[in-house]
Amino acid sequence: MSKKYVLALDQGTTSSRAILFDHAGQPVGIAQHPFRQIYPKPGWVEHDPREIASSQLGVITEVLVSSGVSPEEIDSIGITNQRETTVVWNRETGVPIANAIVWQCRRTTDIVEEVCARPGVRELIQAKTGLIPDAYFSASKIKWLLDHVPGAREAAEAGKLAFGTVDTWLIWQLTGGAVHATDVTNASRTMLFNIHTLEWDDELLELLDVPRSMLPEVKWSSDDYGSVSNEIMTYGPSITGVAGDQQASLFGHCCFRPGCTKNTYGTGCFMLMNTGDTCVKSERGLVSTIGIALDGKISYALEGSIFHAGATIQWLRDKLGLLSSTKEAADLCKSLEDNGG
Repeated sequence: MSKKYVLALDQGTTSSRAILFDHAGQPVGIAQHPFRQIYPKPGWVEHDPREIASSQLGVITEVLVSSGVSPEEIDSIGITNQRETTVVWNRETGVPIANAIVWQCRRTTDIVEEVCARPGVRELIQAKTGLIPDAYFSASKIKWLLDHVPGAREAAEAGKLAFGTVDTWLIWQLTGGAVHATDVTNASRTMLFNIHTLEWDDELLELLDVPRSMLPEVKWSSDDYGSVSNEIMTYGPSITGVAGDQQASLFGHCCFRPGCTKNTYGTGCFMLMNTGDTCVKSERGLVSTIGIALDGKISYALEGSIFHAGATIQWLRDKLGLLSSTKEAADLCKSLEDNGG
């Protein structure tokens, strides 16, 4: 049977989506499913990694059934994902040691402040990673899990635990635990990855007390991430593309040249500007990051983030009951008169 389609997996903060594209790049099927948001305490945000995996596998099945496409017709799979969200699991059993700590979660602020209280550390982290040290990124979340889940630190030091952002967790799930890998763009959001040497940085690992054995192999965004091996696709299409959601958006908007900029609106709002092969340091609070990582070549980017955009609309709807639907928010905005202010 000929390979006619590419399957794109979009694992976001509030839902999992699967889209089938034909060889002309036209979508021929789409399925999307929300999953649970967990708020144990004010400022804490979690996801159940098993729900992430099951919802993603569910939409794969749904899009294949609804479109009438056979799994054997899938040529390859690409993954884009919510960044920074942190999953730690047991290598032997594949079971997460706790819920994933989501990028929005603020519980590790004290860890970052304690680490950066040492002279020169804040500047060191920014110089190596391009990031302004913050609880937003993965490193402090890993440390929190190792320090607070009973037995986790000992298991990690014995090489029994694996860390991954959501792309890594899905790759592990889809390949039946055969591949533990991430791409350069996701690695650059951990606050443990040197964006100049393109390697996990031993000095940063020591600062955050994270064992190197937990970390995934880092690959280019277009690379071989192994073959799928599960009950949905037993024949094994290859995973050949991985990128964090905002970097994937930069690429998808064809921002290939320095100065090209995209802005997207979802759970949060994110602006990324391609700066080419120059890693530009912002004087206005933006972070420097890896924007595109293909064919052995890096394009850097400047990024500005607003953490709560669509999430605020969802909160107004689901928690305060001030909106009956997200569409109502748009209708209210359109109804306002322009007073010239």
